[in-house]
Amino acid sequence: MITISTQNSYTSRRFVMSLFLILTMGIHSCDSFVEVDLPKAQLTNVTVFEDVATANAALLDIYAKIRDKGLLTGTPYGLSNQLGNYADEIISYGAPADPTLDFYTNSLLPSNTAVLDFWSTTYNQIYEANAVIEGVQASTALTPEDKNRLKGEAFFIRALLHFYLTNLFGDIPYITTTDYKTNSSVSRMPTDEVYEHIIADLEASTNLLSAEYPNSDRIRPNKYVPKALLARVFLYKGKWAEAANAASAVLNNTSLYVFGNDIDTVFLKESKETIWQLMPATAGKNTDEANTFIFFSGPPPLVALSEDLVNSFDSNDLRKTHWIGEVTDGTNTWHHPYKYKEFNFTASSVEYSIVLRLAEQYLIRAEARAQQGDLIGAKEDLNKTRQRAGLGETAAVTQQQIISAIGQERRWELFTEYGHRFFDLKRSGTINNTLTGVKLGWDSTDVLFPLPQSELSVNPNLRPQNPGY
Repeated sequence: MITISTQNSYTSRRFVMSLFLILTMGIHSCDSFVEVDLPKAQLTNVTVFEDVATANAALLDIYAKIRDKGLLTGTPYGLSNQLGNYADEIISYGAPADPTLDFYTNSLLPSNTAVLDFWSTTYNQIYEANAVIEGVQASTALTPEDKNRLKGEAFFIRALLHFYLTNLFGDIPYITTTDYKTNSSVSRMPTDEVYEHIIADLEASTNLLSAEYPNSDRIRPNKYVPKALLARVFLYKGKWAEAANAASAVLNNTSLYVFGNDIDTVFLKESKETIWQLMPATAGKNTDEANTFIFFSGPPPLVALSEDLVNSFDSNDLRKTHWIGEVTDGTNTWHHPYKYKEFNFTASSVEYSIVLRLAEQYLIRAEARAQQGDLIGAKEDLNKTRQRAGLGETAAVTQQQIISAIGQERRWELFTEYGHRFFDLKRSGTINNTLTGVKLGWDSTDVLFPLPQSELSVNPNLRPQNPGY
């Protein structure tokens, strides 16, 4: 069963009332909705998609929920922390009751509440994206331009969330409706078919969205946001030409995207390298990632970077000196991610949570080119991140050397960002050799999370359980 918070009719009433409250109170940010029941004598004729203001509010609420809870949150419960623990980026220092510890020890069980939260929260967010698609499609009040933009964003959200789910759980249902009865008895779809749906949604999103961002903060997608994710999807699928072409479509738009030379500006909210980011909940607040990872005294209260990762950097790599913080008590030394530096509130927010950025697109194209034998082009792309980090051009010569160098560069450039390291090890087939012996609890079946037991109990069509659980 794909669990949503309530059945359709009640959810829709609560959804409408929440939108009304946001608009009448003058709140037009990404803050979460207030959950209240629909008064019996009011708003009976209100529909979410009767005008662009309420439709925009519905979409903004999904972004707020993605930011605050689930796979992409920057809190300790999101993928950046949990998959960093699950692979080899992070060492856990939490208490035995801390749910992060099960990720660090690779001892997840079908009863794990964090795994259930990933599943149920993400499908709730997908449900809301589907509600936007259906509501916009049925609307007779919205302009064609507004319909295209709203649907394009919702298709992107749906594809993005399914992408992460299938890379965590393998075969999953691909949900494209808000019909409660249909969703309650869905079956899992083979991963290849899931990817076909993801690609179709991203291509639809790209065609519906315009080249201009709806706002200057890049918190809502333009057409190059789904195109950037499409480049990653094609890379994961081994569609090298398609991956290179999709990445090039983003990289060639130099009027929007500029790869800077200053490593300290990469994670600022105004960075021209940002493709898409999540805005903090309130003005002056900065990222949850900074609060999750930064600490000022040892031992660390939650997590620290693994020394293997820290020591893998060249001593003059600017990412080591600028993106990694060091804490010592005079005897022991620990390190933490320091990509986001603003731990406290500031007069105005200076850092947003960046989900898609330009460096990944260069590394995607580098790998795709190398796989096709374009070694010169691959090295040119690879050297973009190396030179910005203060390193010389790569010494790799052969195709395999270049591919290996790109993998290492991804480890250095993308550490603790939404599970890139885990997914890269998994898709390259090197995960067992890399983590066996390094992670004492690692087993080959850990490449997939367990399906939540409560979901299997409610909907037997989701069976069988993933191997090893």
